[in-house]
Amino acid sequence: MAVSVCAPKVLVSCTTSFLLLLMASLSKAVLDAHYYDHTCPQAEKIILGTVYEASMHDPKVPPRILRMFFHDCFIRGCDASVLVDSTPGNQAEKDGPPNISLASFYVIDDAKTRLEMACPHTVSCADIIAIAARDVVTMTGGPYWNVLKGRKDGRVSKASETINLPAPSFNVTQLIQSFAKRGLGARDLVALSGGHSLGFSHCSSFELRLRNFSSVHDIDPTMNDELAQNLRKKCPKQNKNRNAGEFLDSTSSTFDNEYYRRLMAGKGVFGSDQALFGDYRSRWIVEAFAKDQSLFFREFAASMIKLGNVGVIEKGEVRVKCRVVN
Repeated sequence: MAVSVCAPKVLVSCTTSFLLLLMASLSKAVLDAHYYDHTCPQAEKIILGTVYEASMHDPKVPPRILRMFFHDCFIRGCDASVLVDSTPGNQAEKDGPPNISLASFYVIDDAKTRLEMACPHTVSCADIIAIAARDVVTMTGGPYWNVLKGRKDGRVSKASETINLPAPSFNVTQLIQSFAKRGLGARDLVALSGGHSLGFSHCSSFELRLRNFSSVHDIDPTMNDELAQNLRKKCPKQNKNRNAGEFLDSTSSTFDNEYYRRLMAGKGVFGSDQALFGDYRSRWIVEAFAKDQSLFFREFAASMIKLGNVGVIEKGEVRVKCRVVN
């Protein structure tokens, strides 16, 4: 039987490694798929009902909720800091430049109101976002996974910190670095980018690819010519239509792997999306997901669980109203 022994000189290193492993296992133990089984057994049913009703009235709800989850977890971890309203003394995350276009906060508010009636002061706003994000993926044809629960809500929300969100102009090196800071690898990056299977982008997020791209190319050479000309018409130089833009996927109301097939055809709308196919570190994953939707679904679900573990607050509060700290 092999026995691990620490030499005296490396005892501190071994002890530190053990403590880090212990801390990692403890941090994962905070969340539990059955967290509300006894305190609020109907929680997930209430959230699903709220999200479903809202999505029936407004087809933009699913992509908005999914994006909300990403933006919440990438800043300060999954702590519902993205839901907090600004005050005279503090500009909150939702008013940071990358988050101005976030919407459908009312869906989370509605779910919270119903949950407070059913089980007061029990279900955190952070858990509501995580469950709602899973629900919008499943109801649009994507995978189902058990959401780990038990997050607490944060008390800090600063617009200035949204600068740390990955930009639609990032290259793969920048994307990998951004995801690595959250404990996510290249496979997670490519899988989670598949969230762009749902949704729409305004011209401002990709128009730099359409004109004066570089000293050599007017249009980003990695963009499909037909798509480029189409986008130039939708997003003219003097664009006065604030709502102008493009769907990120040709099947934008269905969660599927079409997004990856479009990348292989040069039809990624964001530069950061198309870069995934242009870089050897991510290209093979794009090709694998384009070929096998069930593989993409499995990887996406696994990466969503990992993302949901980022920066979890164990000893925080459960907000009574998601827009205001207690």
